[in-house]
Parts: sequence; C-alpha cells; structure tokens
Amino acid sequence: MKRTGLDRRLLLGVAALALGVALWLAFTLFMAWYALSPVQRLQLSPLLGRALDSAGPVLALMVVVLLLVSAWAVRVLMRGFVEPGARLVEEGRLLLNTEVERAVTMEGSAENRALAQVIEQLMAQRTRLRKEMDARVAEASQGIELERSRLAALMSELTQSVVVCNLDGRVLLYNQRARVQFRALSQAPAVADGAELIGLGRSIYTVFDRKLVAHALENIQQRMLRGSGEPSAQFVTTTAAGQLLRVQMAPVRSVQATNLPQTNDSVADRAELTGFVLMLDNITREFEAESARDQVMHTLTEGSRSALANMQAALDVLDYPDLEAPARERFQRVIREETRSLAQRIASLEADAARALKTRWPLEDMLGTDLVAAAMRRIETVTGLPASSLDVDAALWLKVESFSLLQALVYLSGRLAEEFDVRFVQLRLSAAPGSPGRAQLDLIWSGQVMSTETVMSWEMDTMRVGGESTRLTVRDVVERHAGAFWFERERARHLAFFRFLLPMADPRERVAANTFVRGESRPEYYDFDLFKTTEQTRSLDERHLSDLVYTVFDTETTGLDPSQDEIIQIGAARIVNGKLLHQECFEQLVDPERAISAASIPIHGITRDMVEGQPTIEAVLPAFHAFAQDTVLVGHNAAFDMRFLQLKEKATGVVFGQPVLDTLLLSAVIHPNQASHRLEAIAERFNVPVIGRHTAMGDAMVTAEIFIKLVPLLAERGIVTLGQAREAAQKSYYARLKY
Repeated sequence: MKRTGLDRRLLLGVAALALGVALWLAFTLFMAWYALSPVQRLQLSPLLGRALDSAGPVLALMVVVLLLVSAWAVRVLMRGFVEPGARLVEEGRLLLNTEVERAVTMEGSAENRALAQVIEQLMAQRTRLRKEMDARVAEASQGIELERSRLAALMSELTQSVVVCNLDGRVLLYNQRARVQFRALSQAPAVADGAELIGLGRSIYTVFDRKLVAHALENIQQRMLRGSGEPSAQFVTTTAAGQLLRVQMAPVRSVQATNLPQTNDSVADRAELTGFVLMLDNITREFEAESARDQVMHTLTEGSRSALANMQAALDVLDYPDLEAPARERFQRVIREETRSLAQRIASLEADAARALKTRWPLEDMLGTDLVAAAMRRIETVTGLPASSLDVDAALWLKVESFSLLQALVYLSGRLAEEFDVRFVQLRLSAAPGSPGRAQLDLIWSGQVMSTETVMSWEMDTMRVGGESTRLTVRDVVERHAGAFWFERERARHLAFFRFLLPMADPRERVAANTFVRGESRPEYYDFDLFKTTEQTRSLDERHLSDLVYTVFDTETTGLDPSQDEIIQIGAARIVNGKLLHQECFEQLVDPERAISAASIPIHGITRDMVEGQPTIEAVLPAFHAFAQDTVLVGHNAAFDMRFLQLKEKATGVVFGQPVLDTLLLSAVIHPNQASHRLEAIAERFNVPVIGRHTAMGDAMVTAEIFIKLVPLLAERGIVTLGQAREAAQKSYYARLKY
C-alpha cells in the first residue's frame, strides 16, 4: 500500500524559501528607499507608480516563476539530501534493532552514499562478530542442547499425557501425547483439532475447574510444610466434552527452595512453588466398561438371589412327611451346601465390585487435622458461618477424596444456616469405636430438632456450594469413600451432628511414604527458566508488548465488500514470549454457501469445489474464538478482516472484543518515509521470506514474522506497552481507512 498526496515538508520548504526571498527583496527596497534624499523620493514616486502599473503582470509572472524554481530547488535538495538521509536512518534502525541482514540502499548525494557505505561496513563487521559469538555460544551450550534433546525425546515417548504449568495456570510445556488427548477433549475436533485447549501460554483452567486445581495445590503445600519429600495429589474430574480424567499433580519448586537443607527452619521456604506438573489419564472408556460390568454383576446377583429363593422353596418341599428319611436328609444336605457355596460366591462378587468402584475415584492419604482446618476455612469463606474444631485427634490419617468431602461439609453447613438459622458449626474427628480402620468426622451444631425425612432429603439432593450446583449428592460422596452417614442428637448437651464414617490410611503405607528419601537417582533433564509469571492484575493496555500472547490471523473472502461477501478461509498462528509457534496453528476452509467471485479466484486460488462440504462460518467462528481467547489479535490491514468478523456477530453469537494491532499501521509508525507498506514491501525490508502469499495461513505467518521484528523497533521509539502501540497506530496516516 503506497501513500499518496503532497509531502508536507515540500510545501513548508517552498513557503519558507518564498518568504525568505520576499523578505530579502522588501529589505533591499527599504534600504534603497532609505538612502534617497527627500527630493529624489518625490521624483521617483510617480515613476515607480507608472512602472508598477505597466509591469505588474510581468512581476506577478516572475513571482510565480520564482515559486516554481524554489519548489524545484527544494525538491532537488530533499531528494538528494533529506529523503535519502531519512530512509537511511530508518534502514539503520532496522538493522540495529533486528537480526535482518540486507544491503543498505545507496542513493542521494555523494555524502549520503558514502555514509551508507560506512554503515554497510559497520554492519558487516557486526555480522562477523555476531557469527563468531554465536559459534562460541553454540560450542558452550552443547551440553544444554543435549539435555534439551533428551527431555524432548523423553516427553515425546511417554505414553502418559504430561502438562507443565506455572502458578497462573499457563501451559509452559506439554508432550505429543497431551496434544492428542486434548484433541479428543475438544468440542469441535473437526474444526479446531484441540488447538483451542492446549498450547503454550494457554490457561489450563479452560479444561479444569480452577477451584479443584487450587485445592490440590493447597494439599501439596500442606504436605511440603510437614516436610514430605515427594508430595503429590490426585483427583478425577469431568470436562466440558463429557470426558472423565484422572489427574495426578506434582509440584515444581523454585531453584532456591530445592537447594535448601532439610531442616525445620527451612520447611516454609522449601514449600515455595513456581508451578506444577499434571499427568493425565482419560478413563472414560475404562469407566464405561466397568459400568457395563457392574450391570452384568447386578443382573447376575439378582438372578442368583432368585435361584436361592427357588432352592429354598425346594427345601420346603423336601420337608413333606411322605419322603423317606435317608432321601430327605441327603437332598437337604446337598441343597444346603450348594446354597452356602452360591452365597459365598455372591458375597465375593459384591466385595470385588465395591473395591472396583472405589478405585475409580482414587483416595489419597491426608492428615486429619489438615482436613479439618481446610473444612473450617472453606465453610467460613463460602457460608459465612463461624467454624471451630472440637476434640480432633491429631494423629489420625484419613484416606479420602478431600475435594468432594469438603463440598459435602460446606453444603450441609449452608443448608443448616439457611433453613434452621444455625449460627455456628464445629468439627470433631476421632477413631470410630467398634469399627477398626474407620474414623468418624462430625459436623456439630446447636439448634432445633431435625426430622429423619429432612436428613434423607438433604442426603439425596444434588449439592449446591457457593452458588454453584454440582452433580454429586452427599450419598455419592459417602459411597465414594465406602463409608456411612447419619444424624444424631446429644440431648444432654443440646447438640446435634451429622456423622461421616470414613476410612483411615494404612499405617504401613503412611510410614513408607514418610520415609521415602529424595535422592540423586531422579534424572534432571533440564534447567530452563520457564516459571516467570506476569502481573495478571494489570490491564492489557498497561502490559508490555513483549509480555503479551498474540493470535496473528488472516482471512480470504469471496470478494472485497464485507457487507456482501463471505469468509472462505481463516488462518492463524500464535506468538508466545516473542516466538512464533509454528506447531500451534488454526487453518480452516469455510463454506460460504454462495458463489466465489471469479476475479478473486486467481488471487487466493480457492474454488467452489474446495469449500463445498466444509463447515460453515457458524461452526468455524466459535472454534476460532476459542483459539484466540485471552490473546491480542494481530493482522495486516486488520480493519478489513475485523469488519467481516463483526458482521457475523449476530449470526454466530461470537464477539471478538480483544484488542487488535495492525502491522500496516505499525509499519507506518516505524517507517514513515517508506513509499509502500504493502505486506510484500514490509517483508522485503525485514528480509522475511514470503511463502504462500494470498493464502490465509501463509499471510498470517508472514504477518507474524513481521510483527516480531516490529516490537523492538517500537521499543526503540519509546512505544513499549499495548496502549502506546494502539495510540501511535491510530495517529498514522492509514488509520483513516474504513470498511
């Protein structure tokens, strides 16, 4: 795109030169007039008047000629000295602040050409020095590269999905298995291919409940504060697509915390986290298979019970007095033995089914005091009820799924406050007398009598915690723990309580976990600084351009009129930490459900046959919106593409409200003296290869490479934040374009 119109500097130069000549002539005439005597002035005045009357047109013509000559002279000076110098400055800044290697343009005066040669020699010298430095760095970093390749090989060969996140939940590392698994979790796998869920810099909270992850992190930190060498947590959750995931979480400590000695004074410092590792297993099919087996088991059980009933009826028949005694005794003994054997088999099958049910929702060891403390905090935060502990056995270890158990306690506390005006609750924990391996957890309150029907209703209703409904009931939570739940009153103390009967952790397993020593056998494959987090509280306009995540996109359309034409292709790539992620792309053809302009086909090469049967814009735009969420949009001449997206808001219900940056406008800010700001011209200036021009994905890639090189040039001009970049772009000449 070329800029048209007169250069303001040319007009200012001509005006300044004309004004200078006029002032010089006026001053000369004034001095000559001042040098005449009064008599000479009287004699000369009539002559000057007649001369001006007769020679006025000639003088006016000479003034016009003078202005034209002045304009030509100023233009020659600008072309020879000013414009080449300005372009040389822009090219010098480009070479100084980027990795571009290109020849400097030799133009203008001899002095400008000589200066360009000196700059080119200096850049050649810098290139040689840089290559020498790169060679030395490459030699010194061979060990790091070896560790990097080992890590990459290890991650790629793992059969389990691994995702590494910082404390903000942003993905820092993931393997190929995770990418494949997240593709299966996508709600639009045919369009987005899972790219809207997994990617560097994306939030893991698009898949997992933030509160669930925070709860697991809190459990890990509690264990680290107790001095546990290898703390971890696990939970099972469902995704928006209906998949069931088993997740194991491990902490990532800071380097300083890892190197601290294991002393009591350093326990709190050693609990400092910089992120966490998630290991994921999709157990949806396993769960469905086990559910089918449960159904078979149920059918078998019911059928066996029917058989038992029939056998019992046969026994009754055998009791008839007309049967001979030896025969009656023999038949009775055989039937009773078969009955006993069948009953034992049924009991064994039921026990196996119960154990299988519990393994679906893995329970974890947790210190009872930690569970009580977490429950008190959660109850007070969500319900506002004061909560305290009463007679808590500090030595008890439980084997629980703490997230759902805490939900049950908070749910019951909330209903007590709402329906019975309870003012406070207490928690009590002790070993259950008469039930080896079991502990009893009581939720105690003081208030009016509660009926058995009310207790059963609360137990069967789906829980509502903090204004959010869950699919679980209190009975589900109890069955998950293979425990029991009931209501009791202490009439002497005017107290009532709900009691949970919960399993205690195996002491042998607890000792093994506590005595596990973290040695040097664990290989360290990398030591990268991946865990620096940005200030999430700052607004986007105040964030540095280098801190933001970008989605660079382009569209191809049936024509150039947004109000009449349709999108036929969208291509996009992501920029994270200043790096273009070639493997995290969005590319999709769109069926416009109308003809494609014959004039546009030679440009983008997309025909009607290519888009027929592809998803429509109503299916593609939501997937692209998910891919671009929490990022800044970047495009070249983005006003054109954004207009197409805006016109589809009503039909798709998708609104792109994030900030937008335009490389066309930013290029005009950085290089105002360049004749063209077309994508090809900018790419040539930045030495960016143009591949796949006029395809959505190809143009998006070129635009992304250009944007990465524009960021340091903007910083050199003092434009470092998103707000400053947007403000500078809106002041450029091309910001006047509307679609």
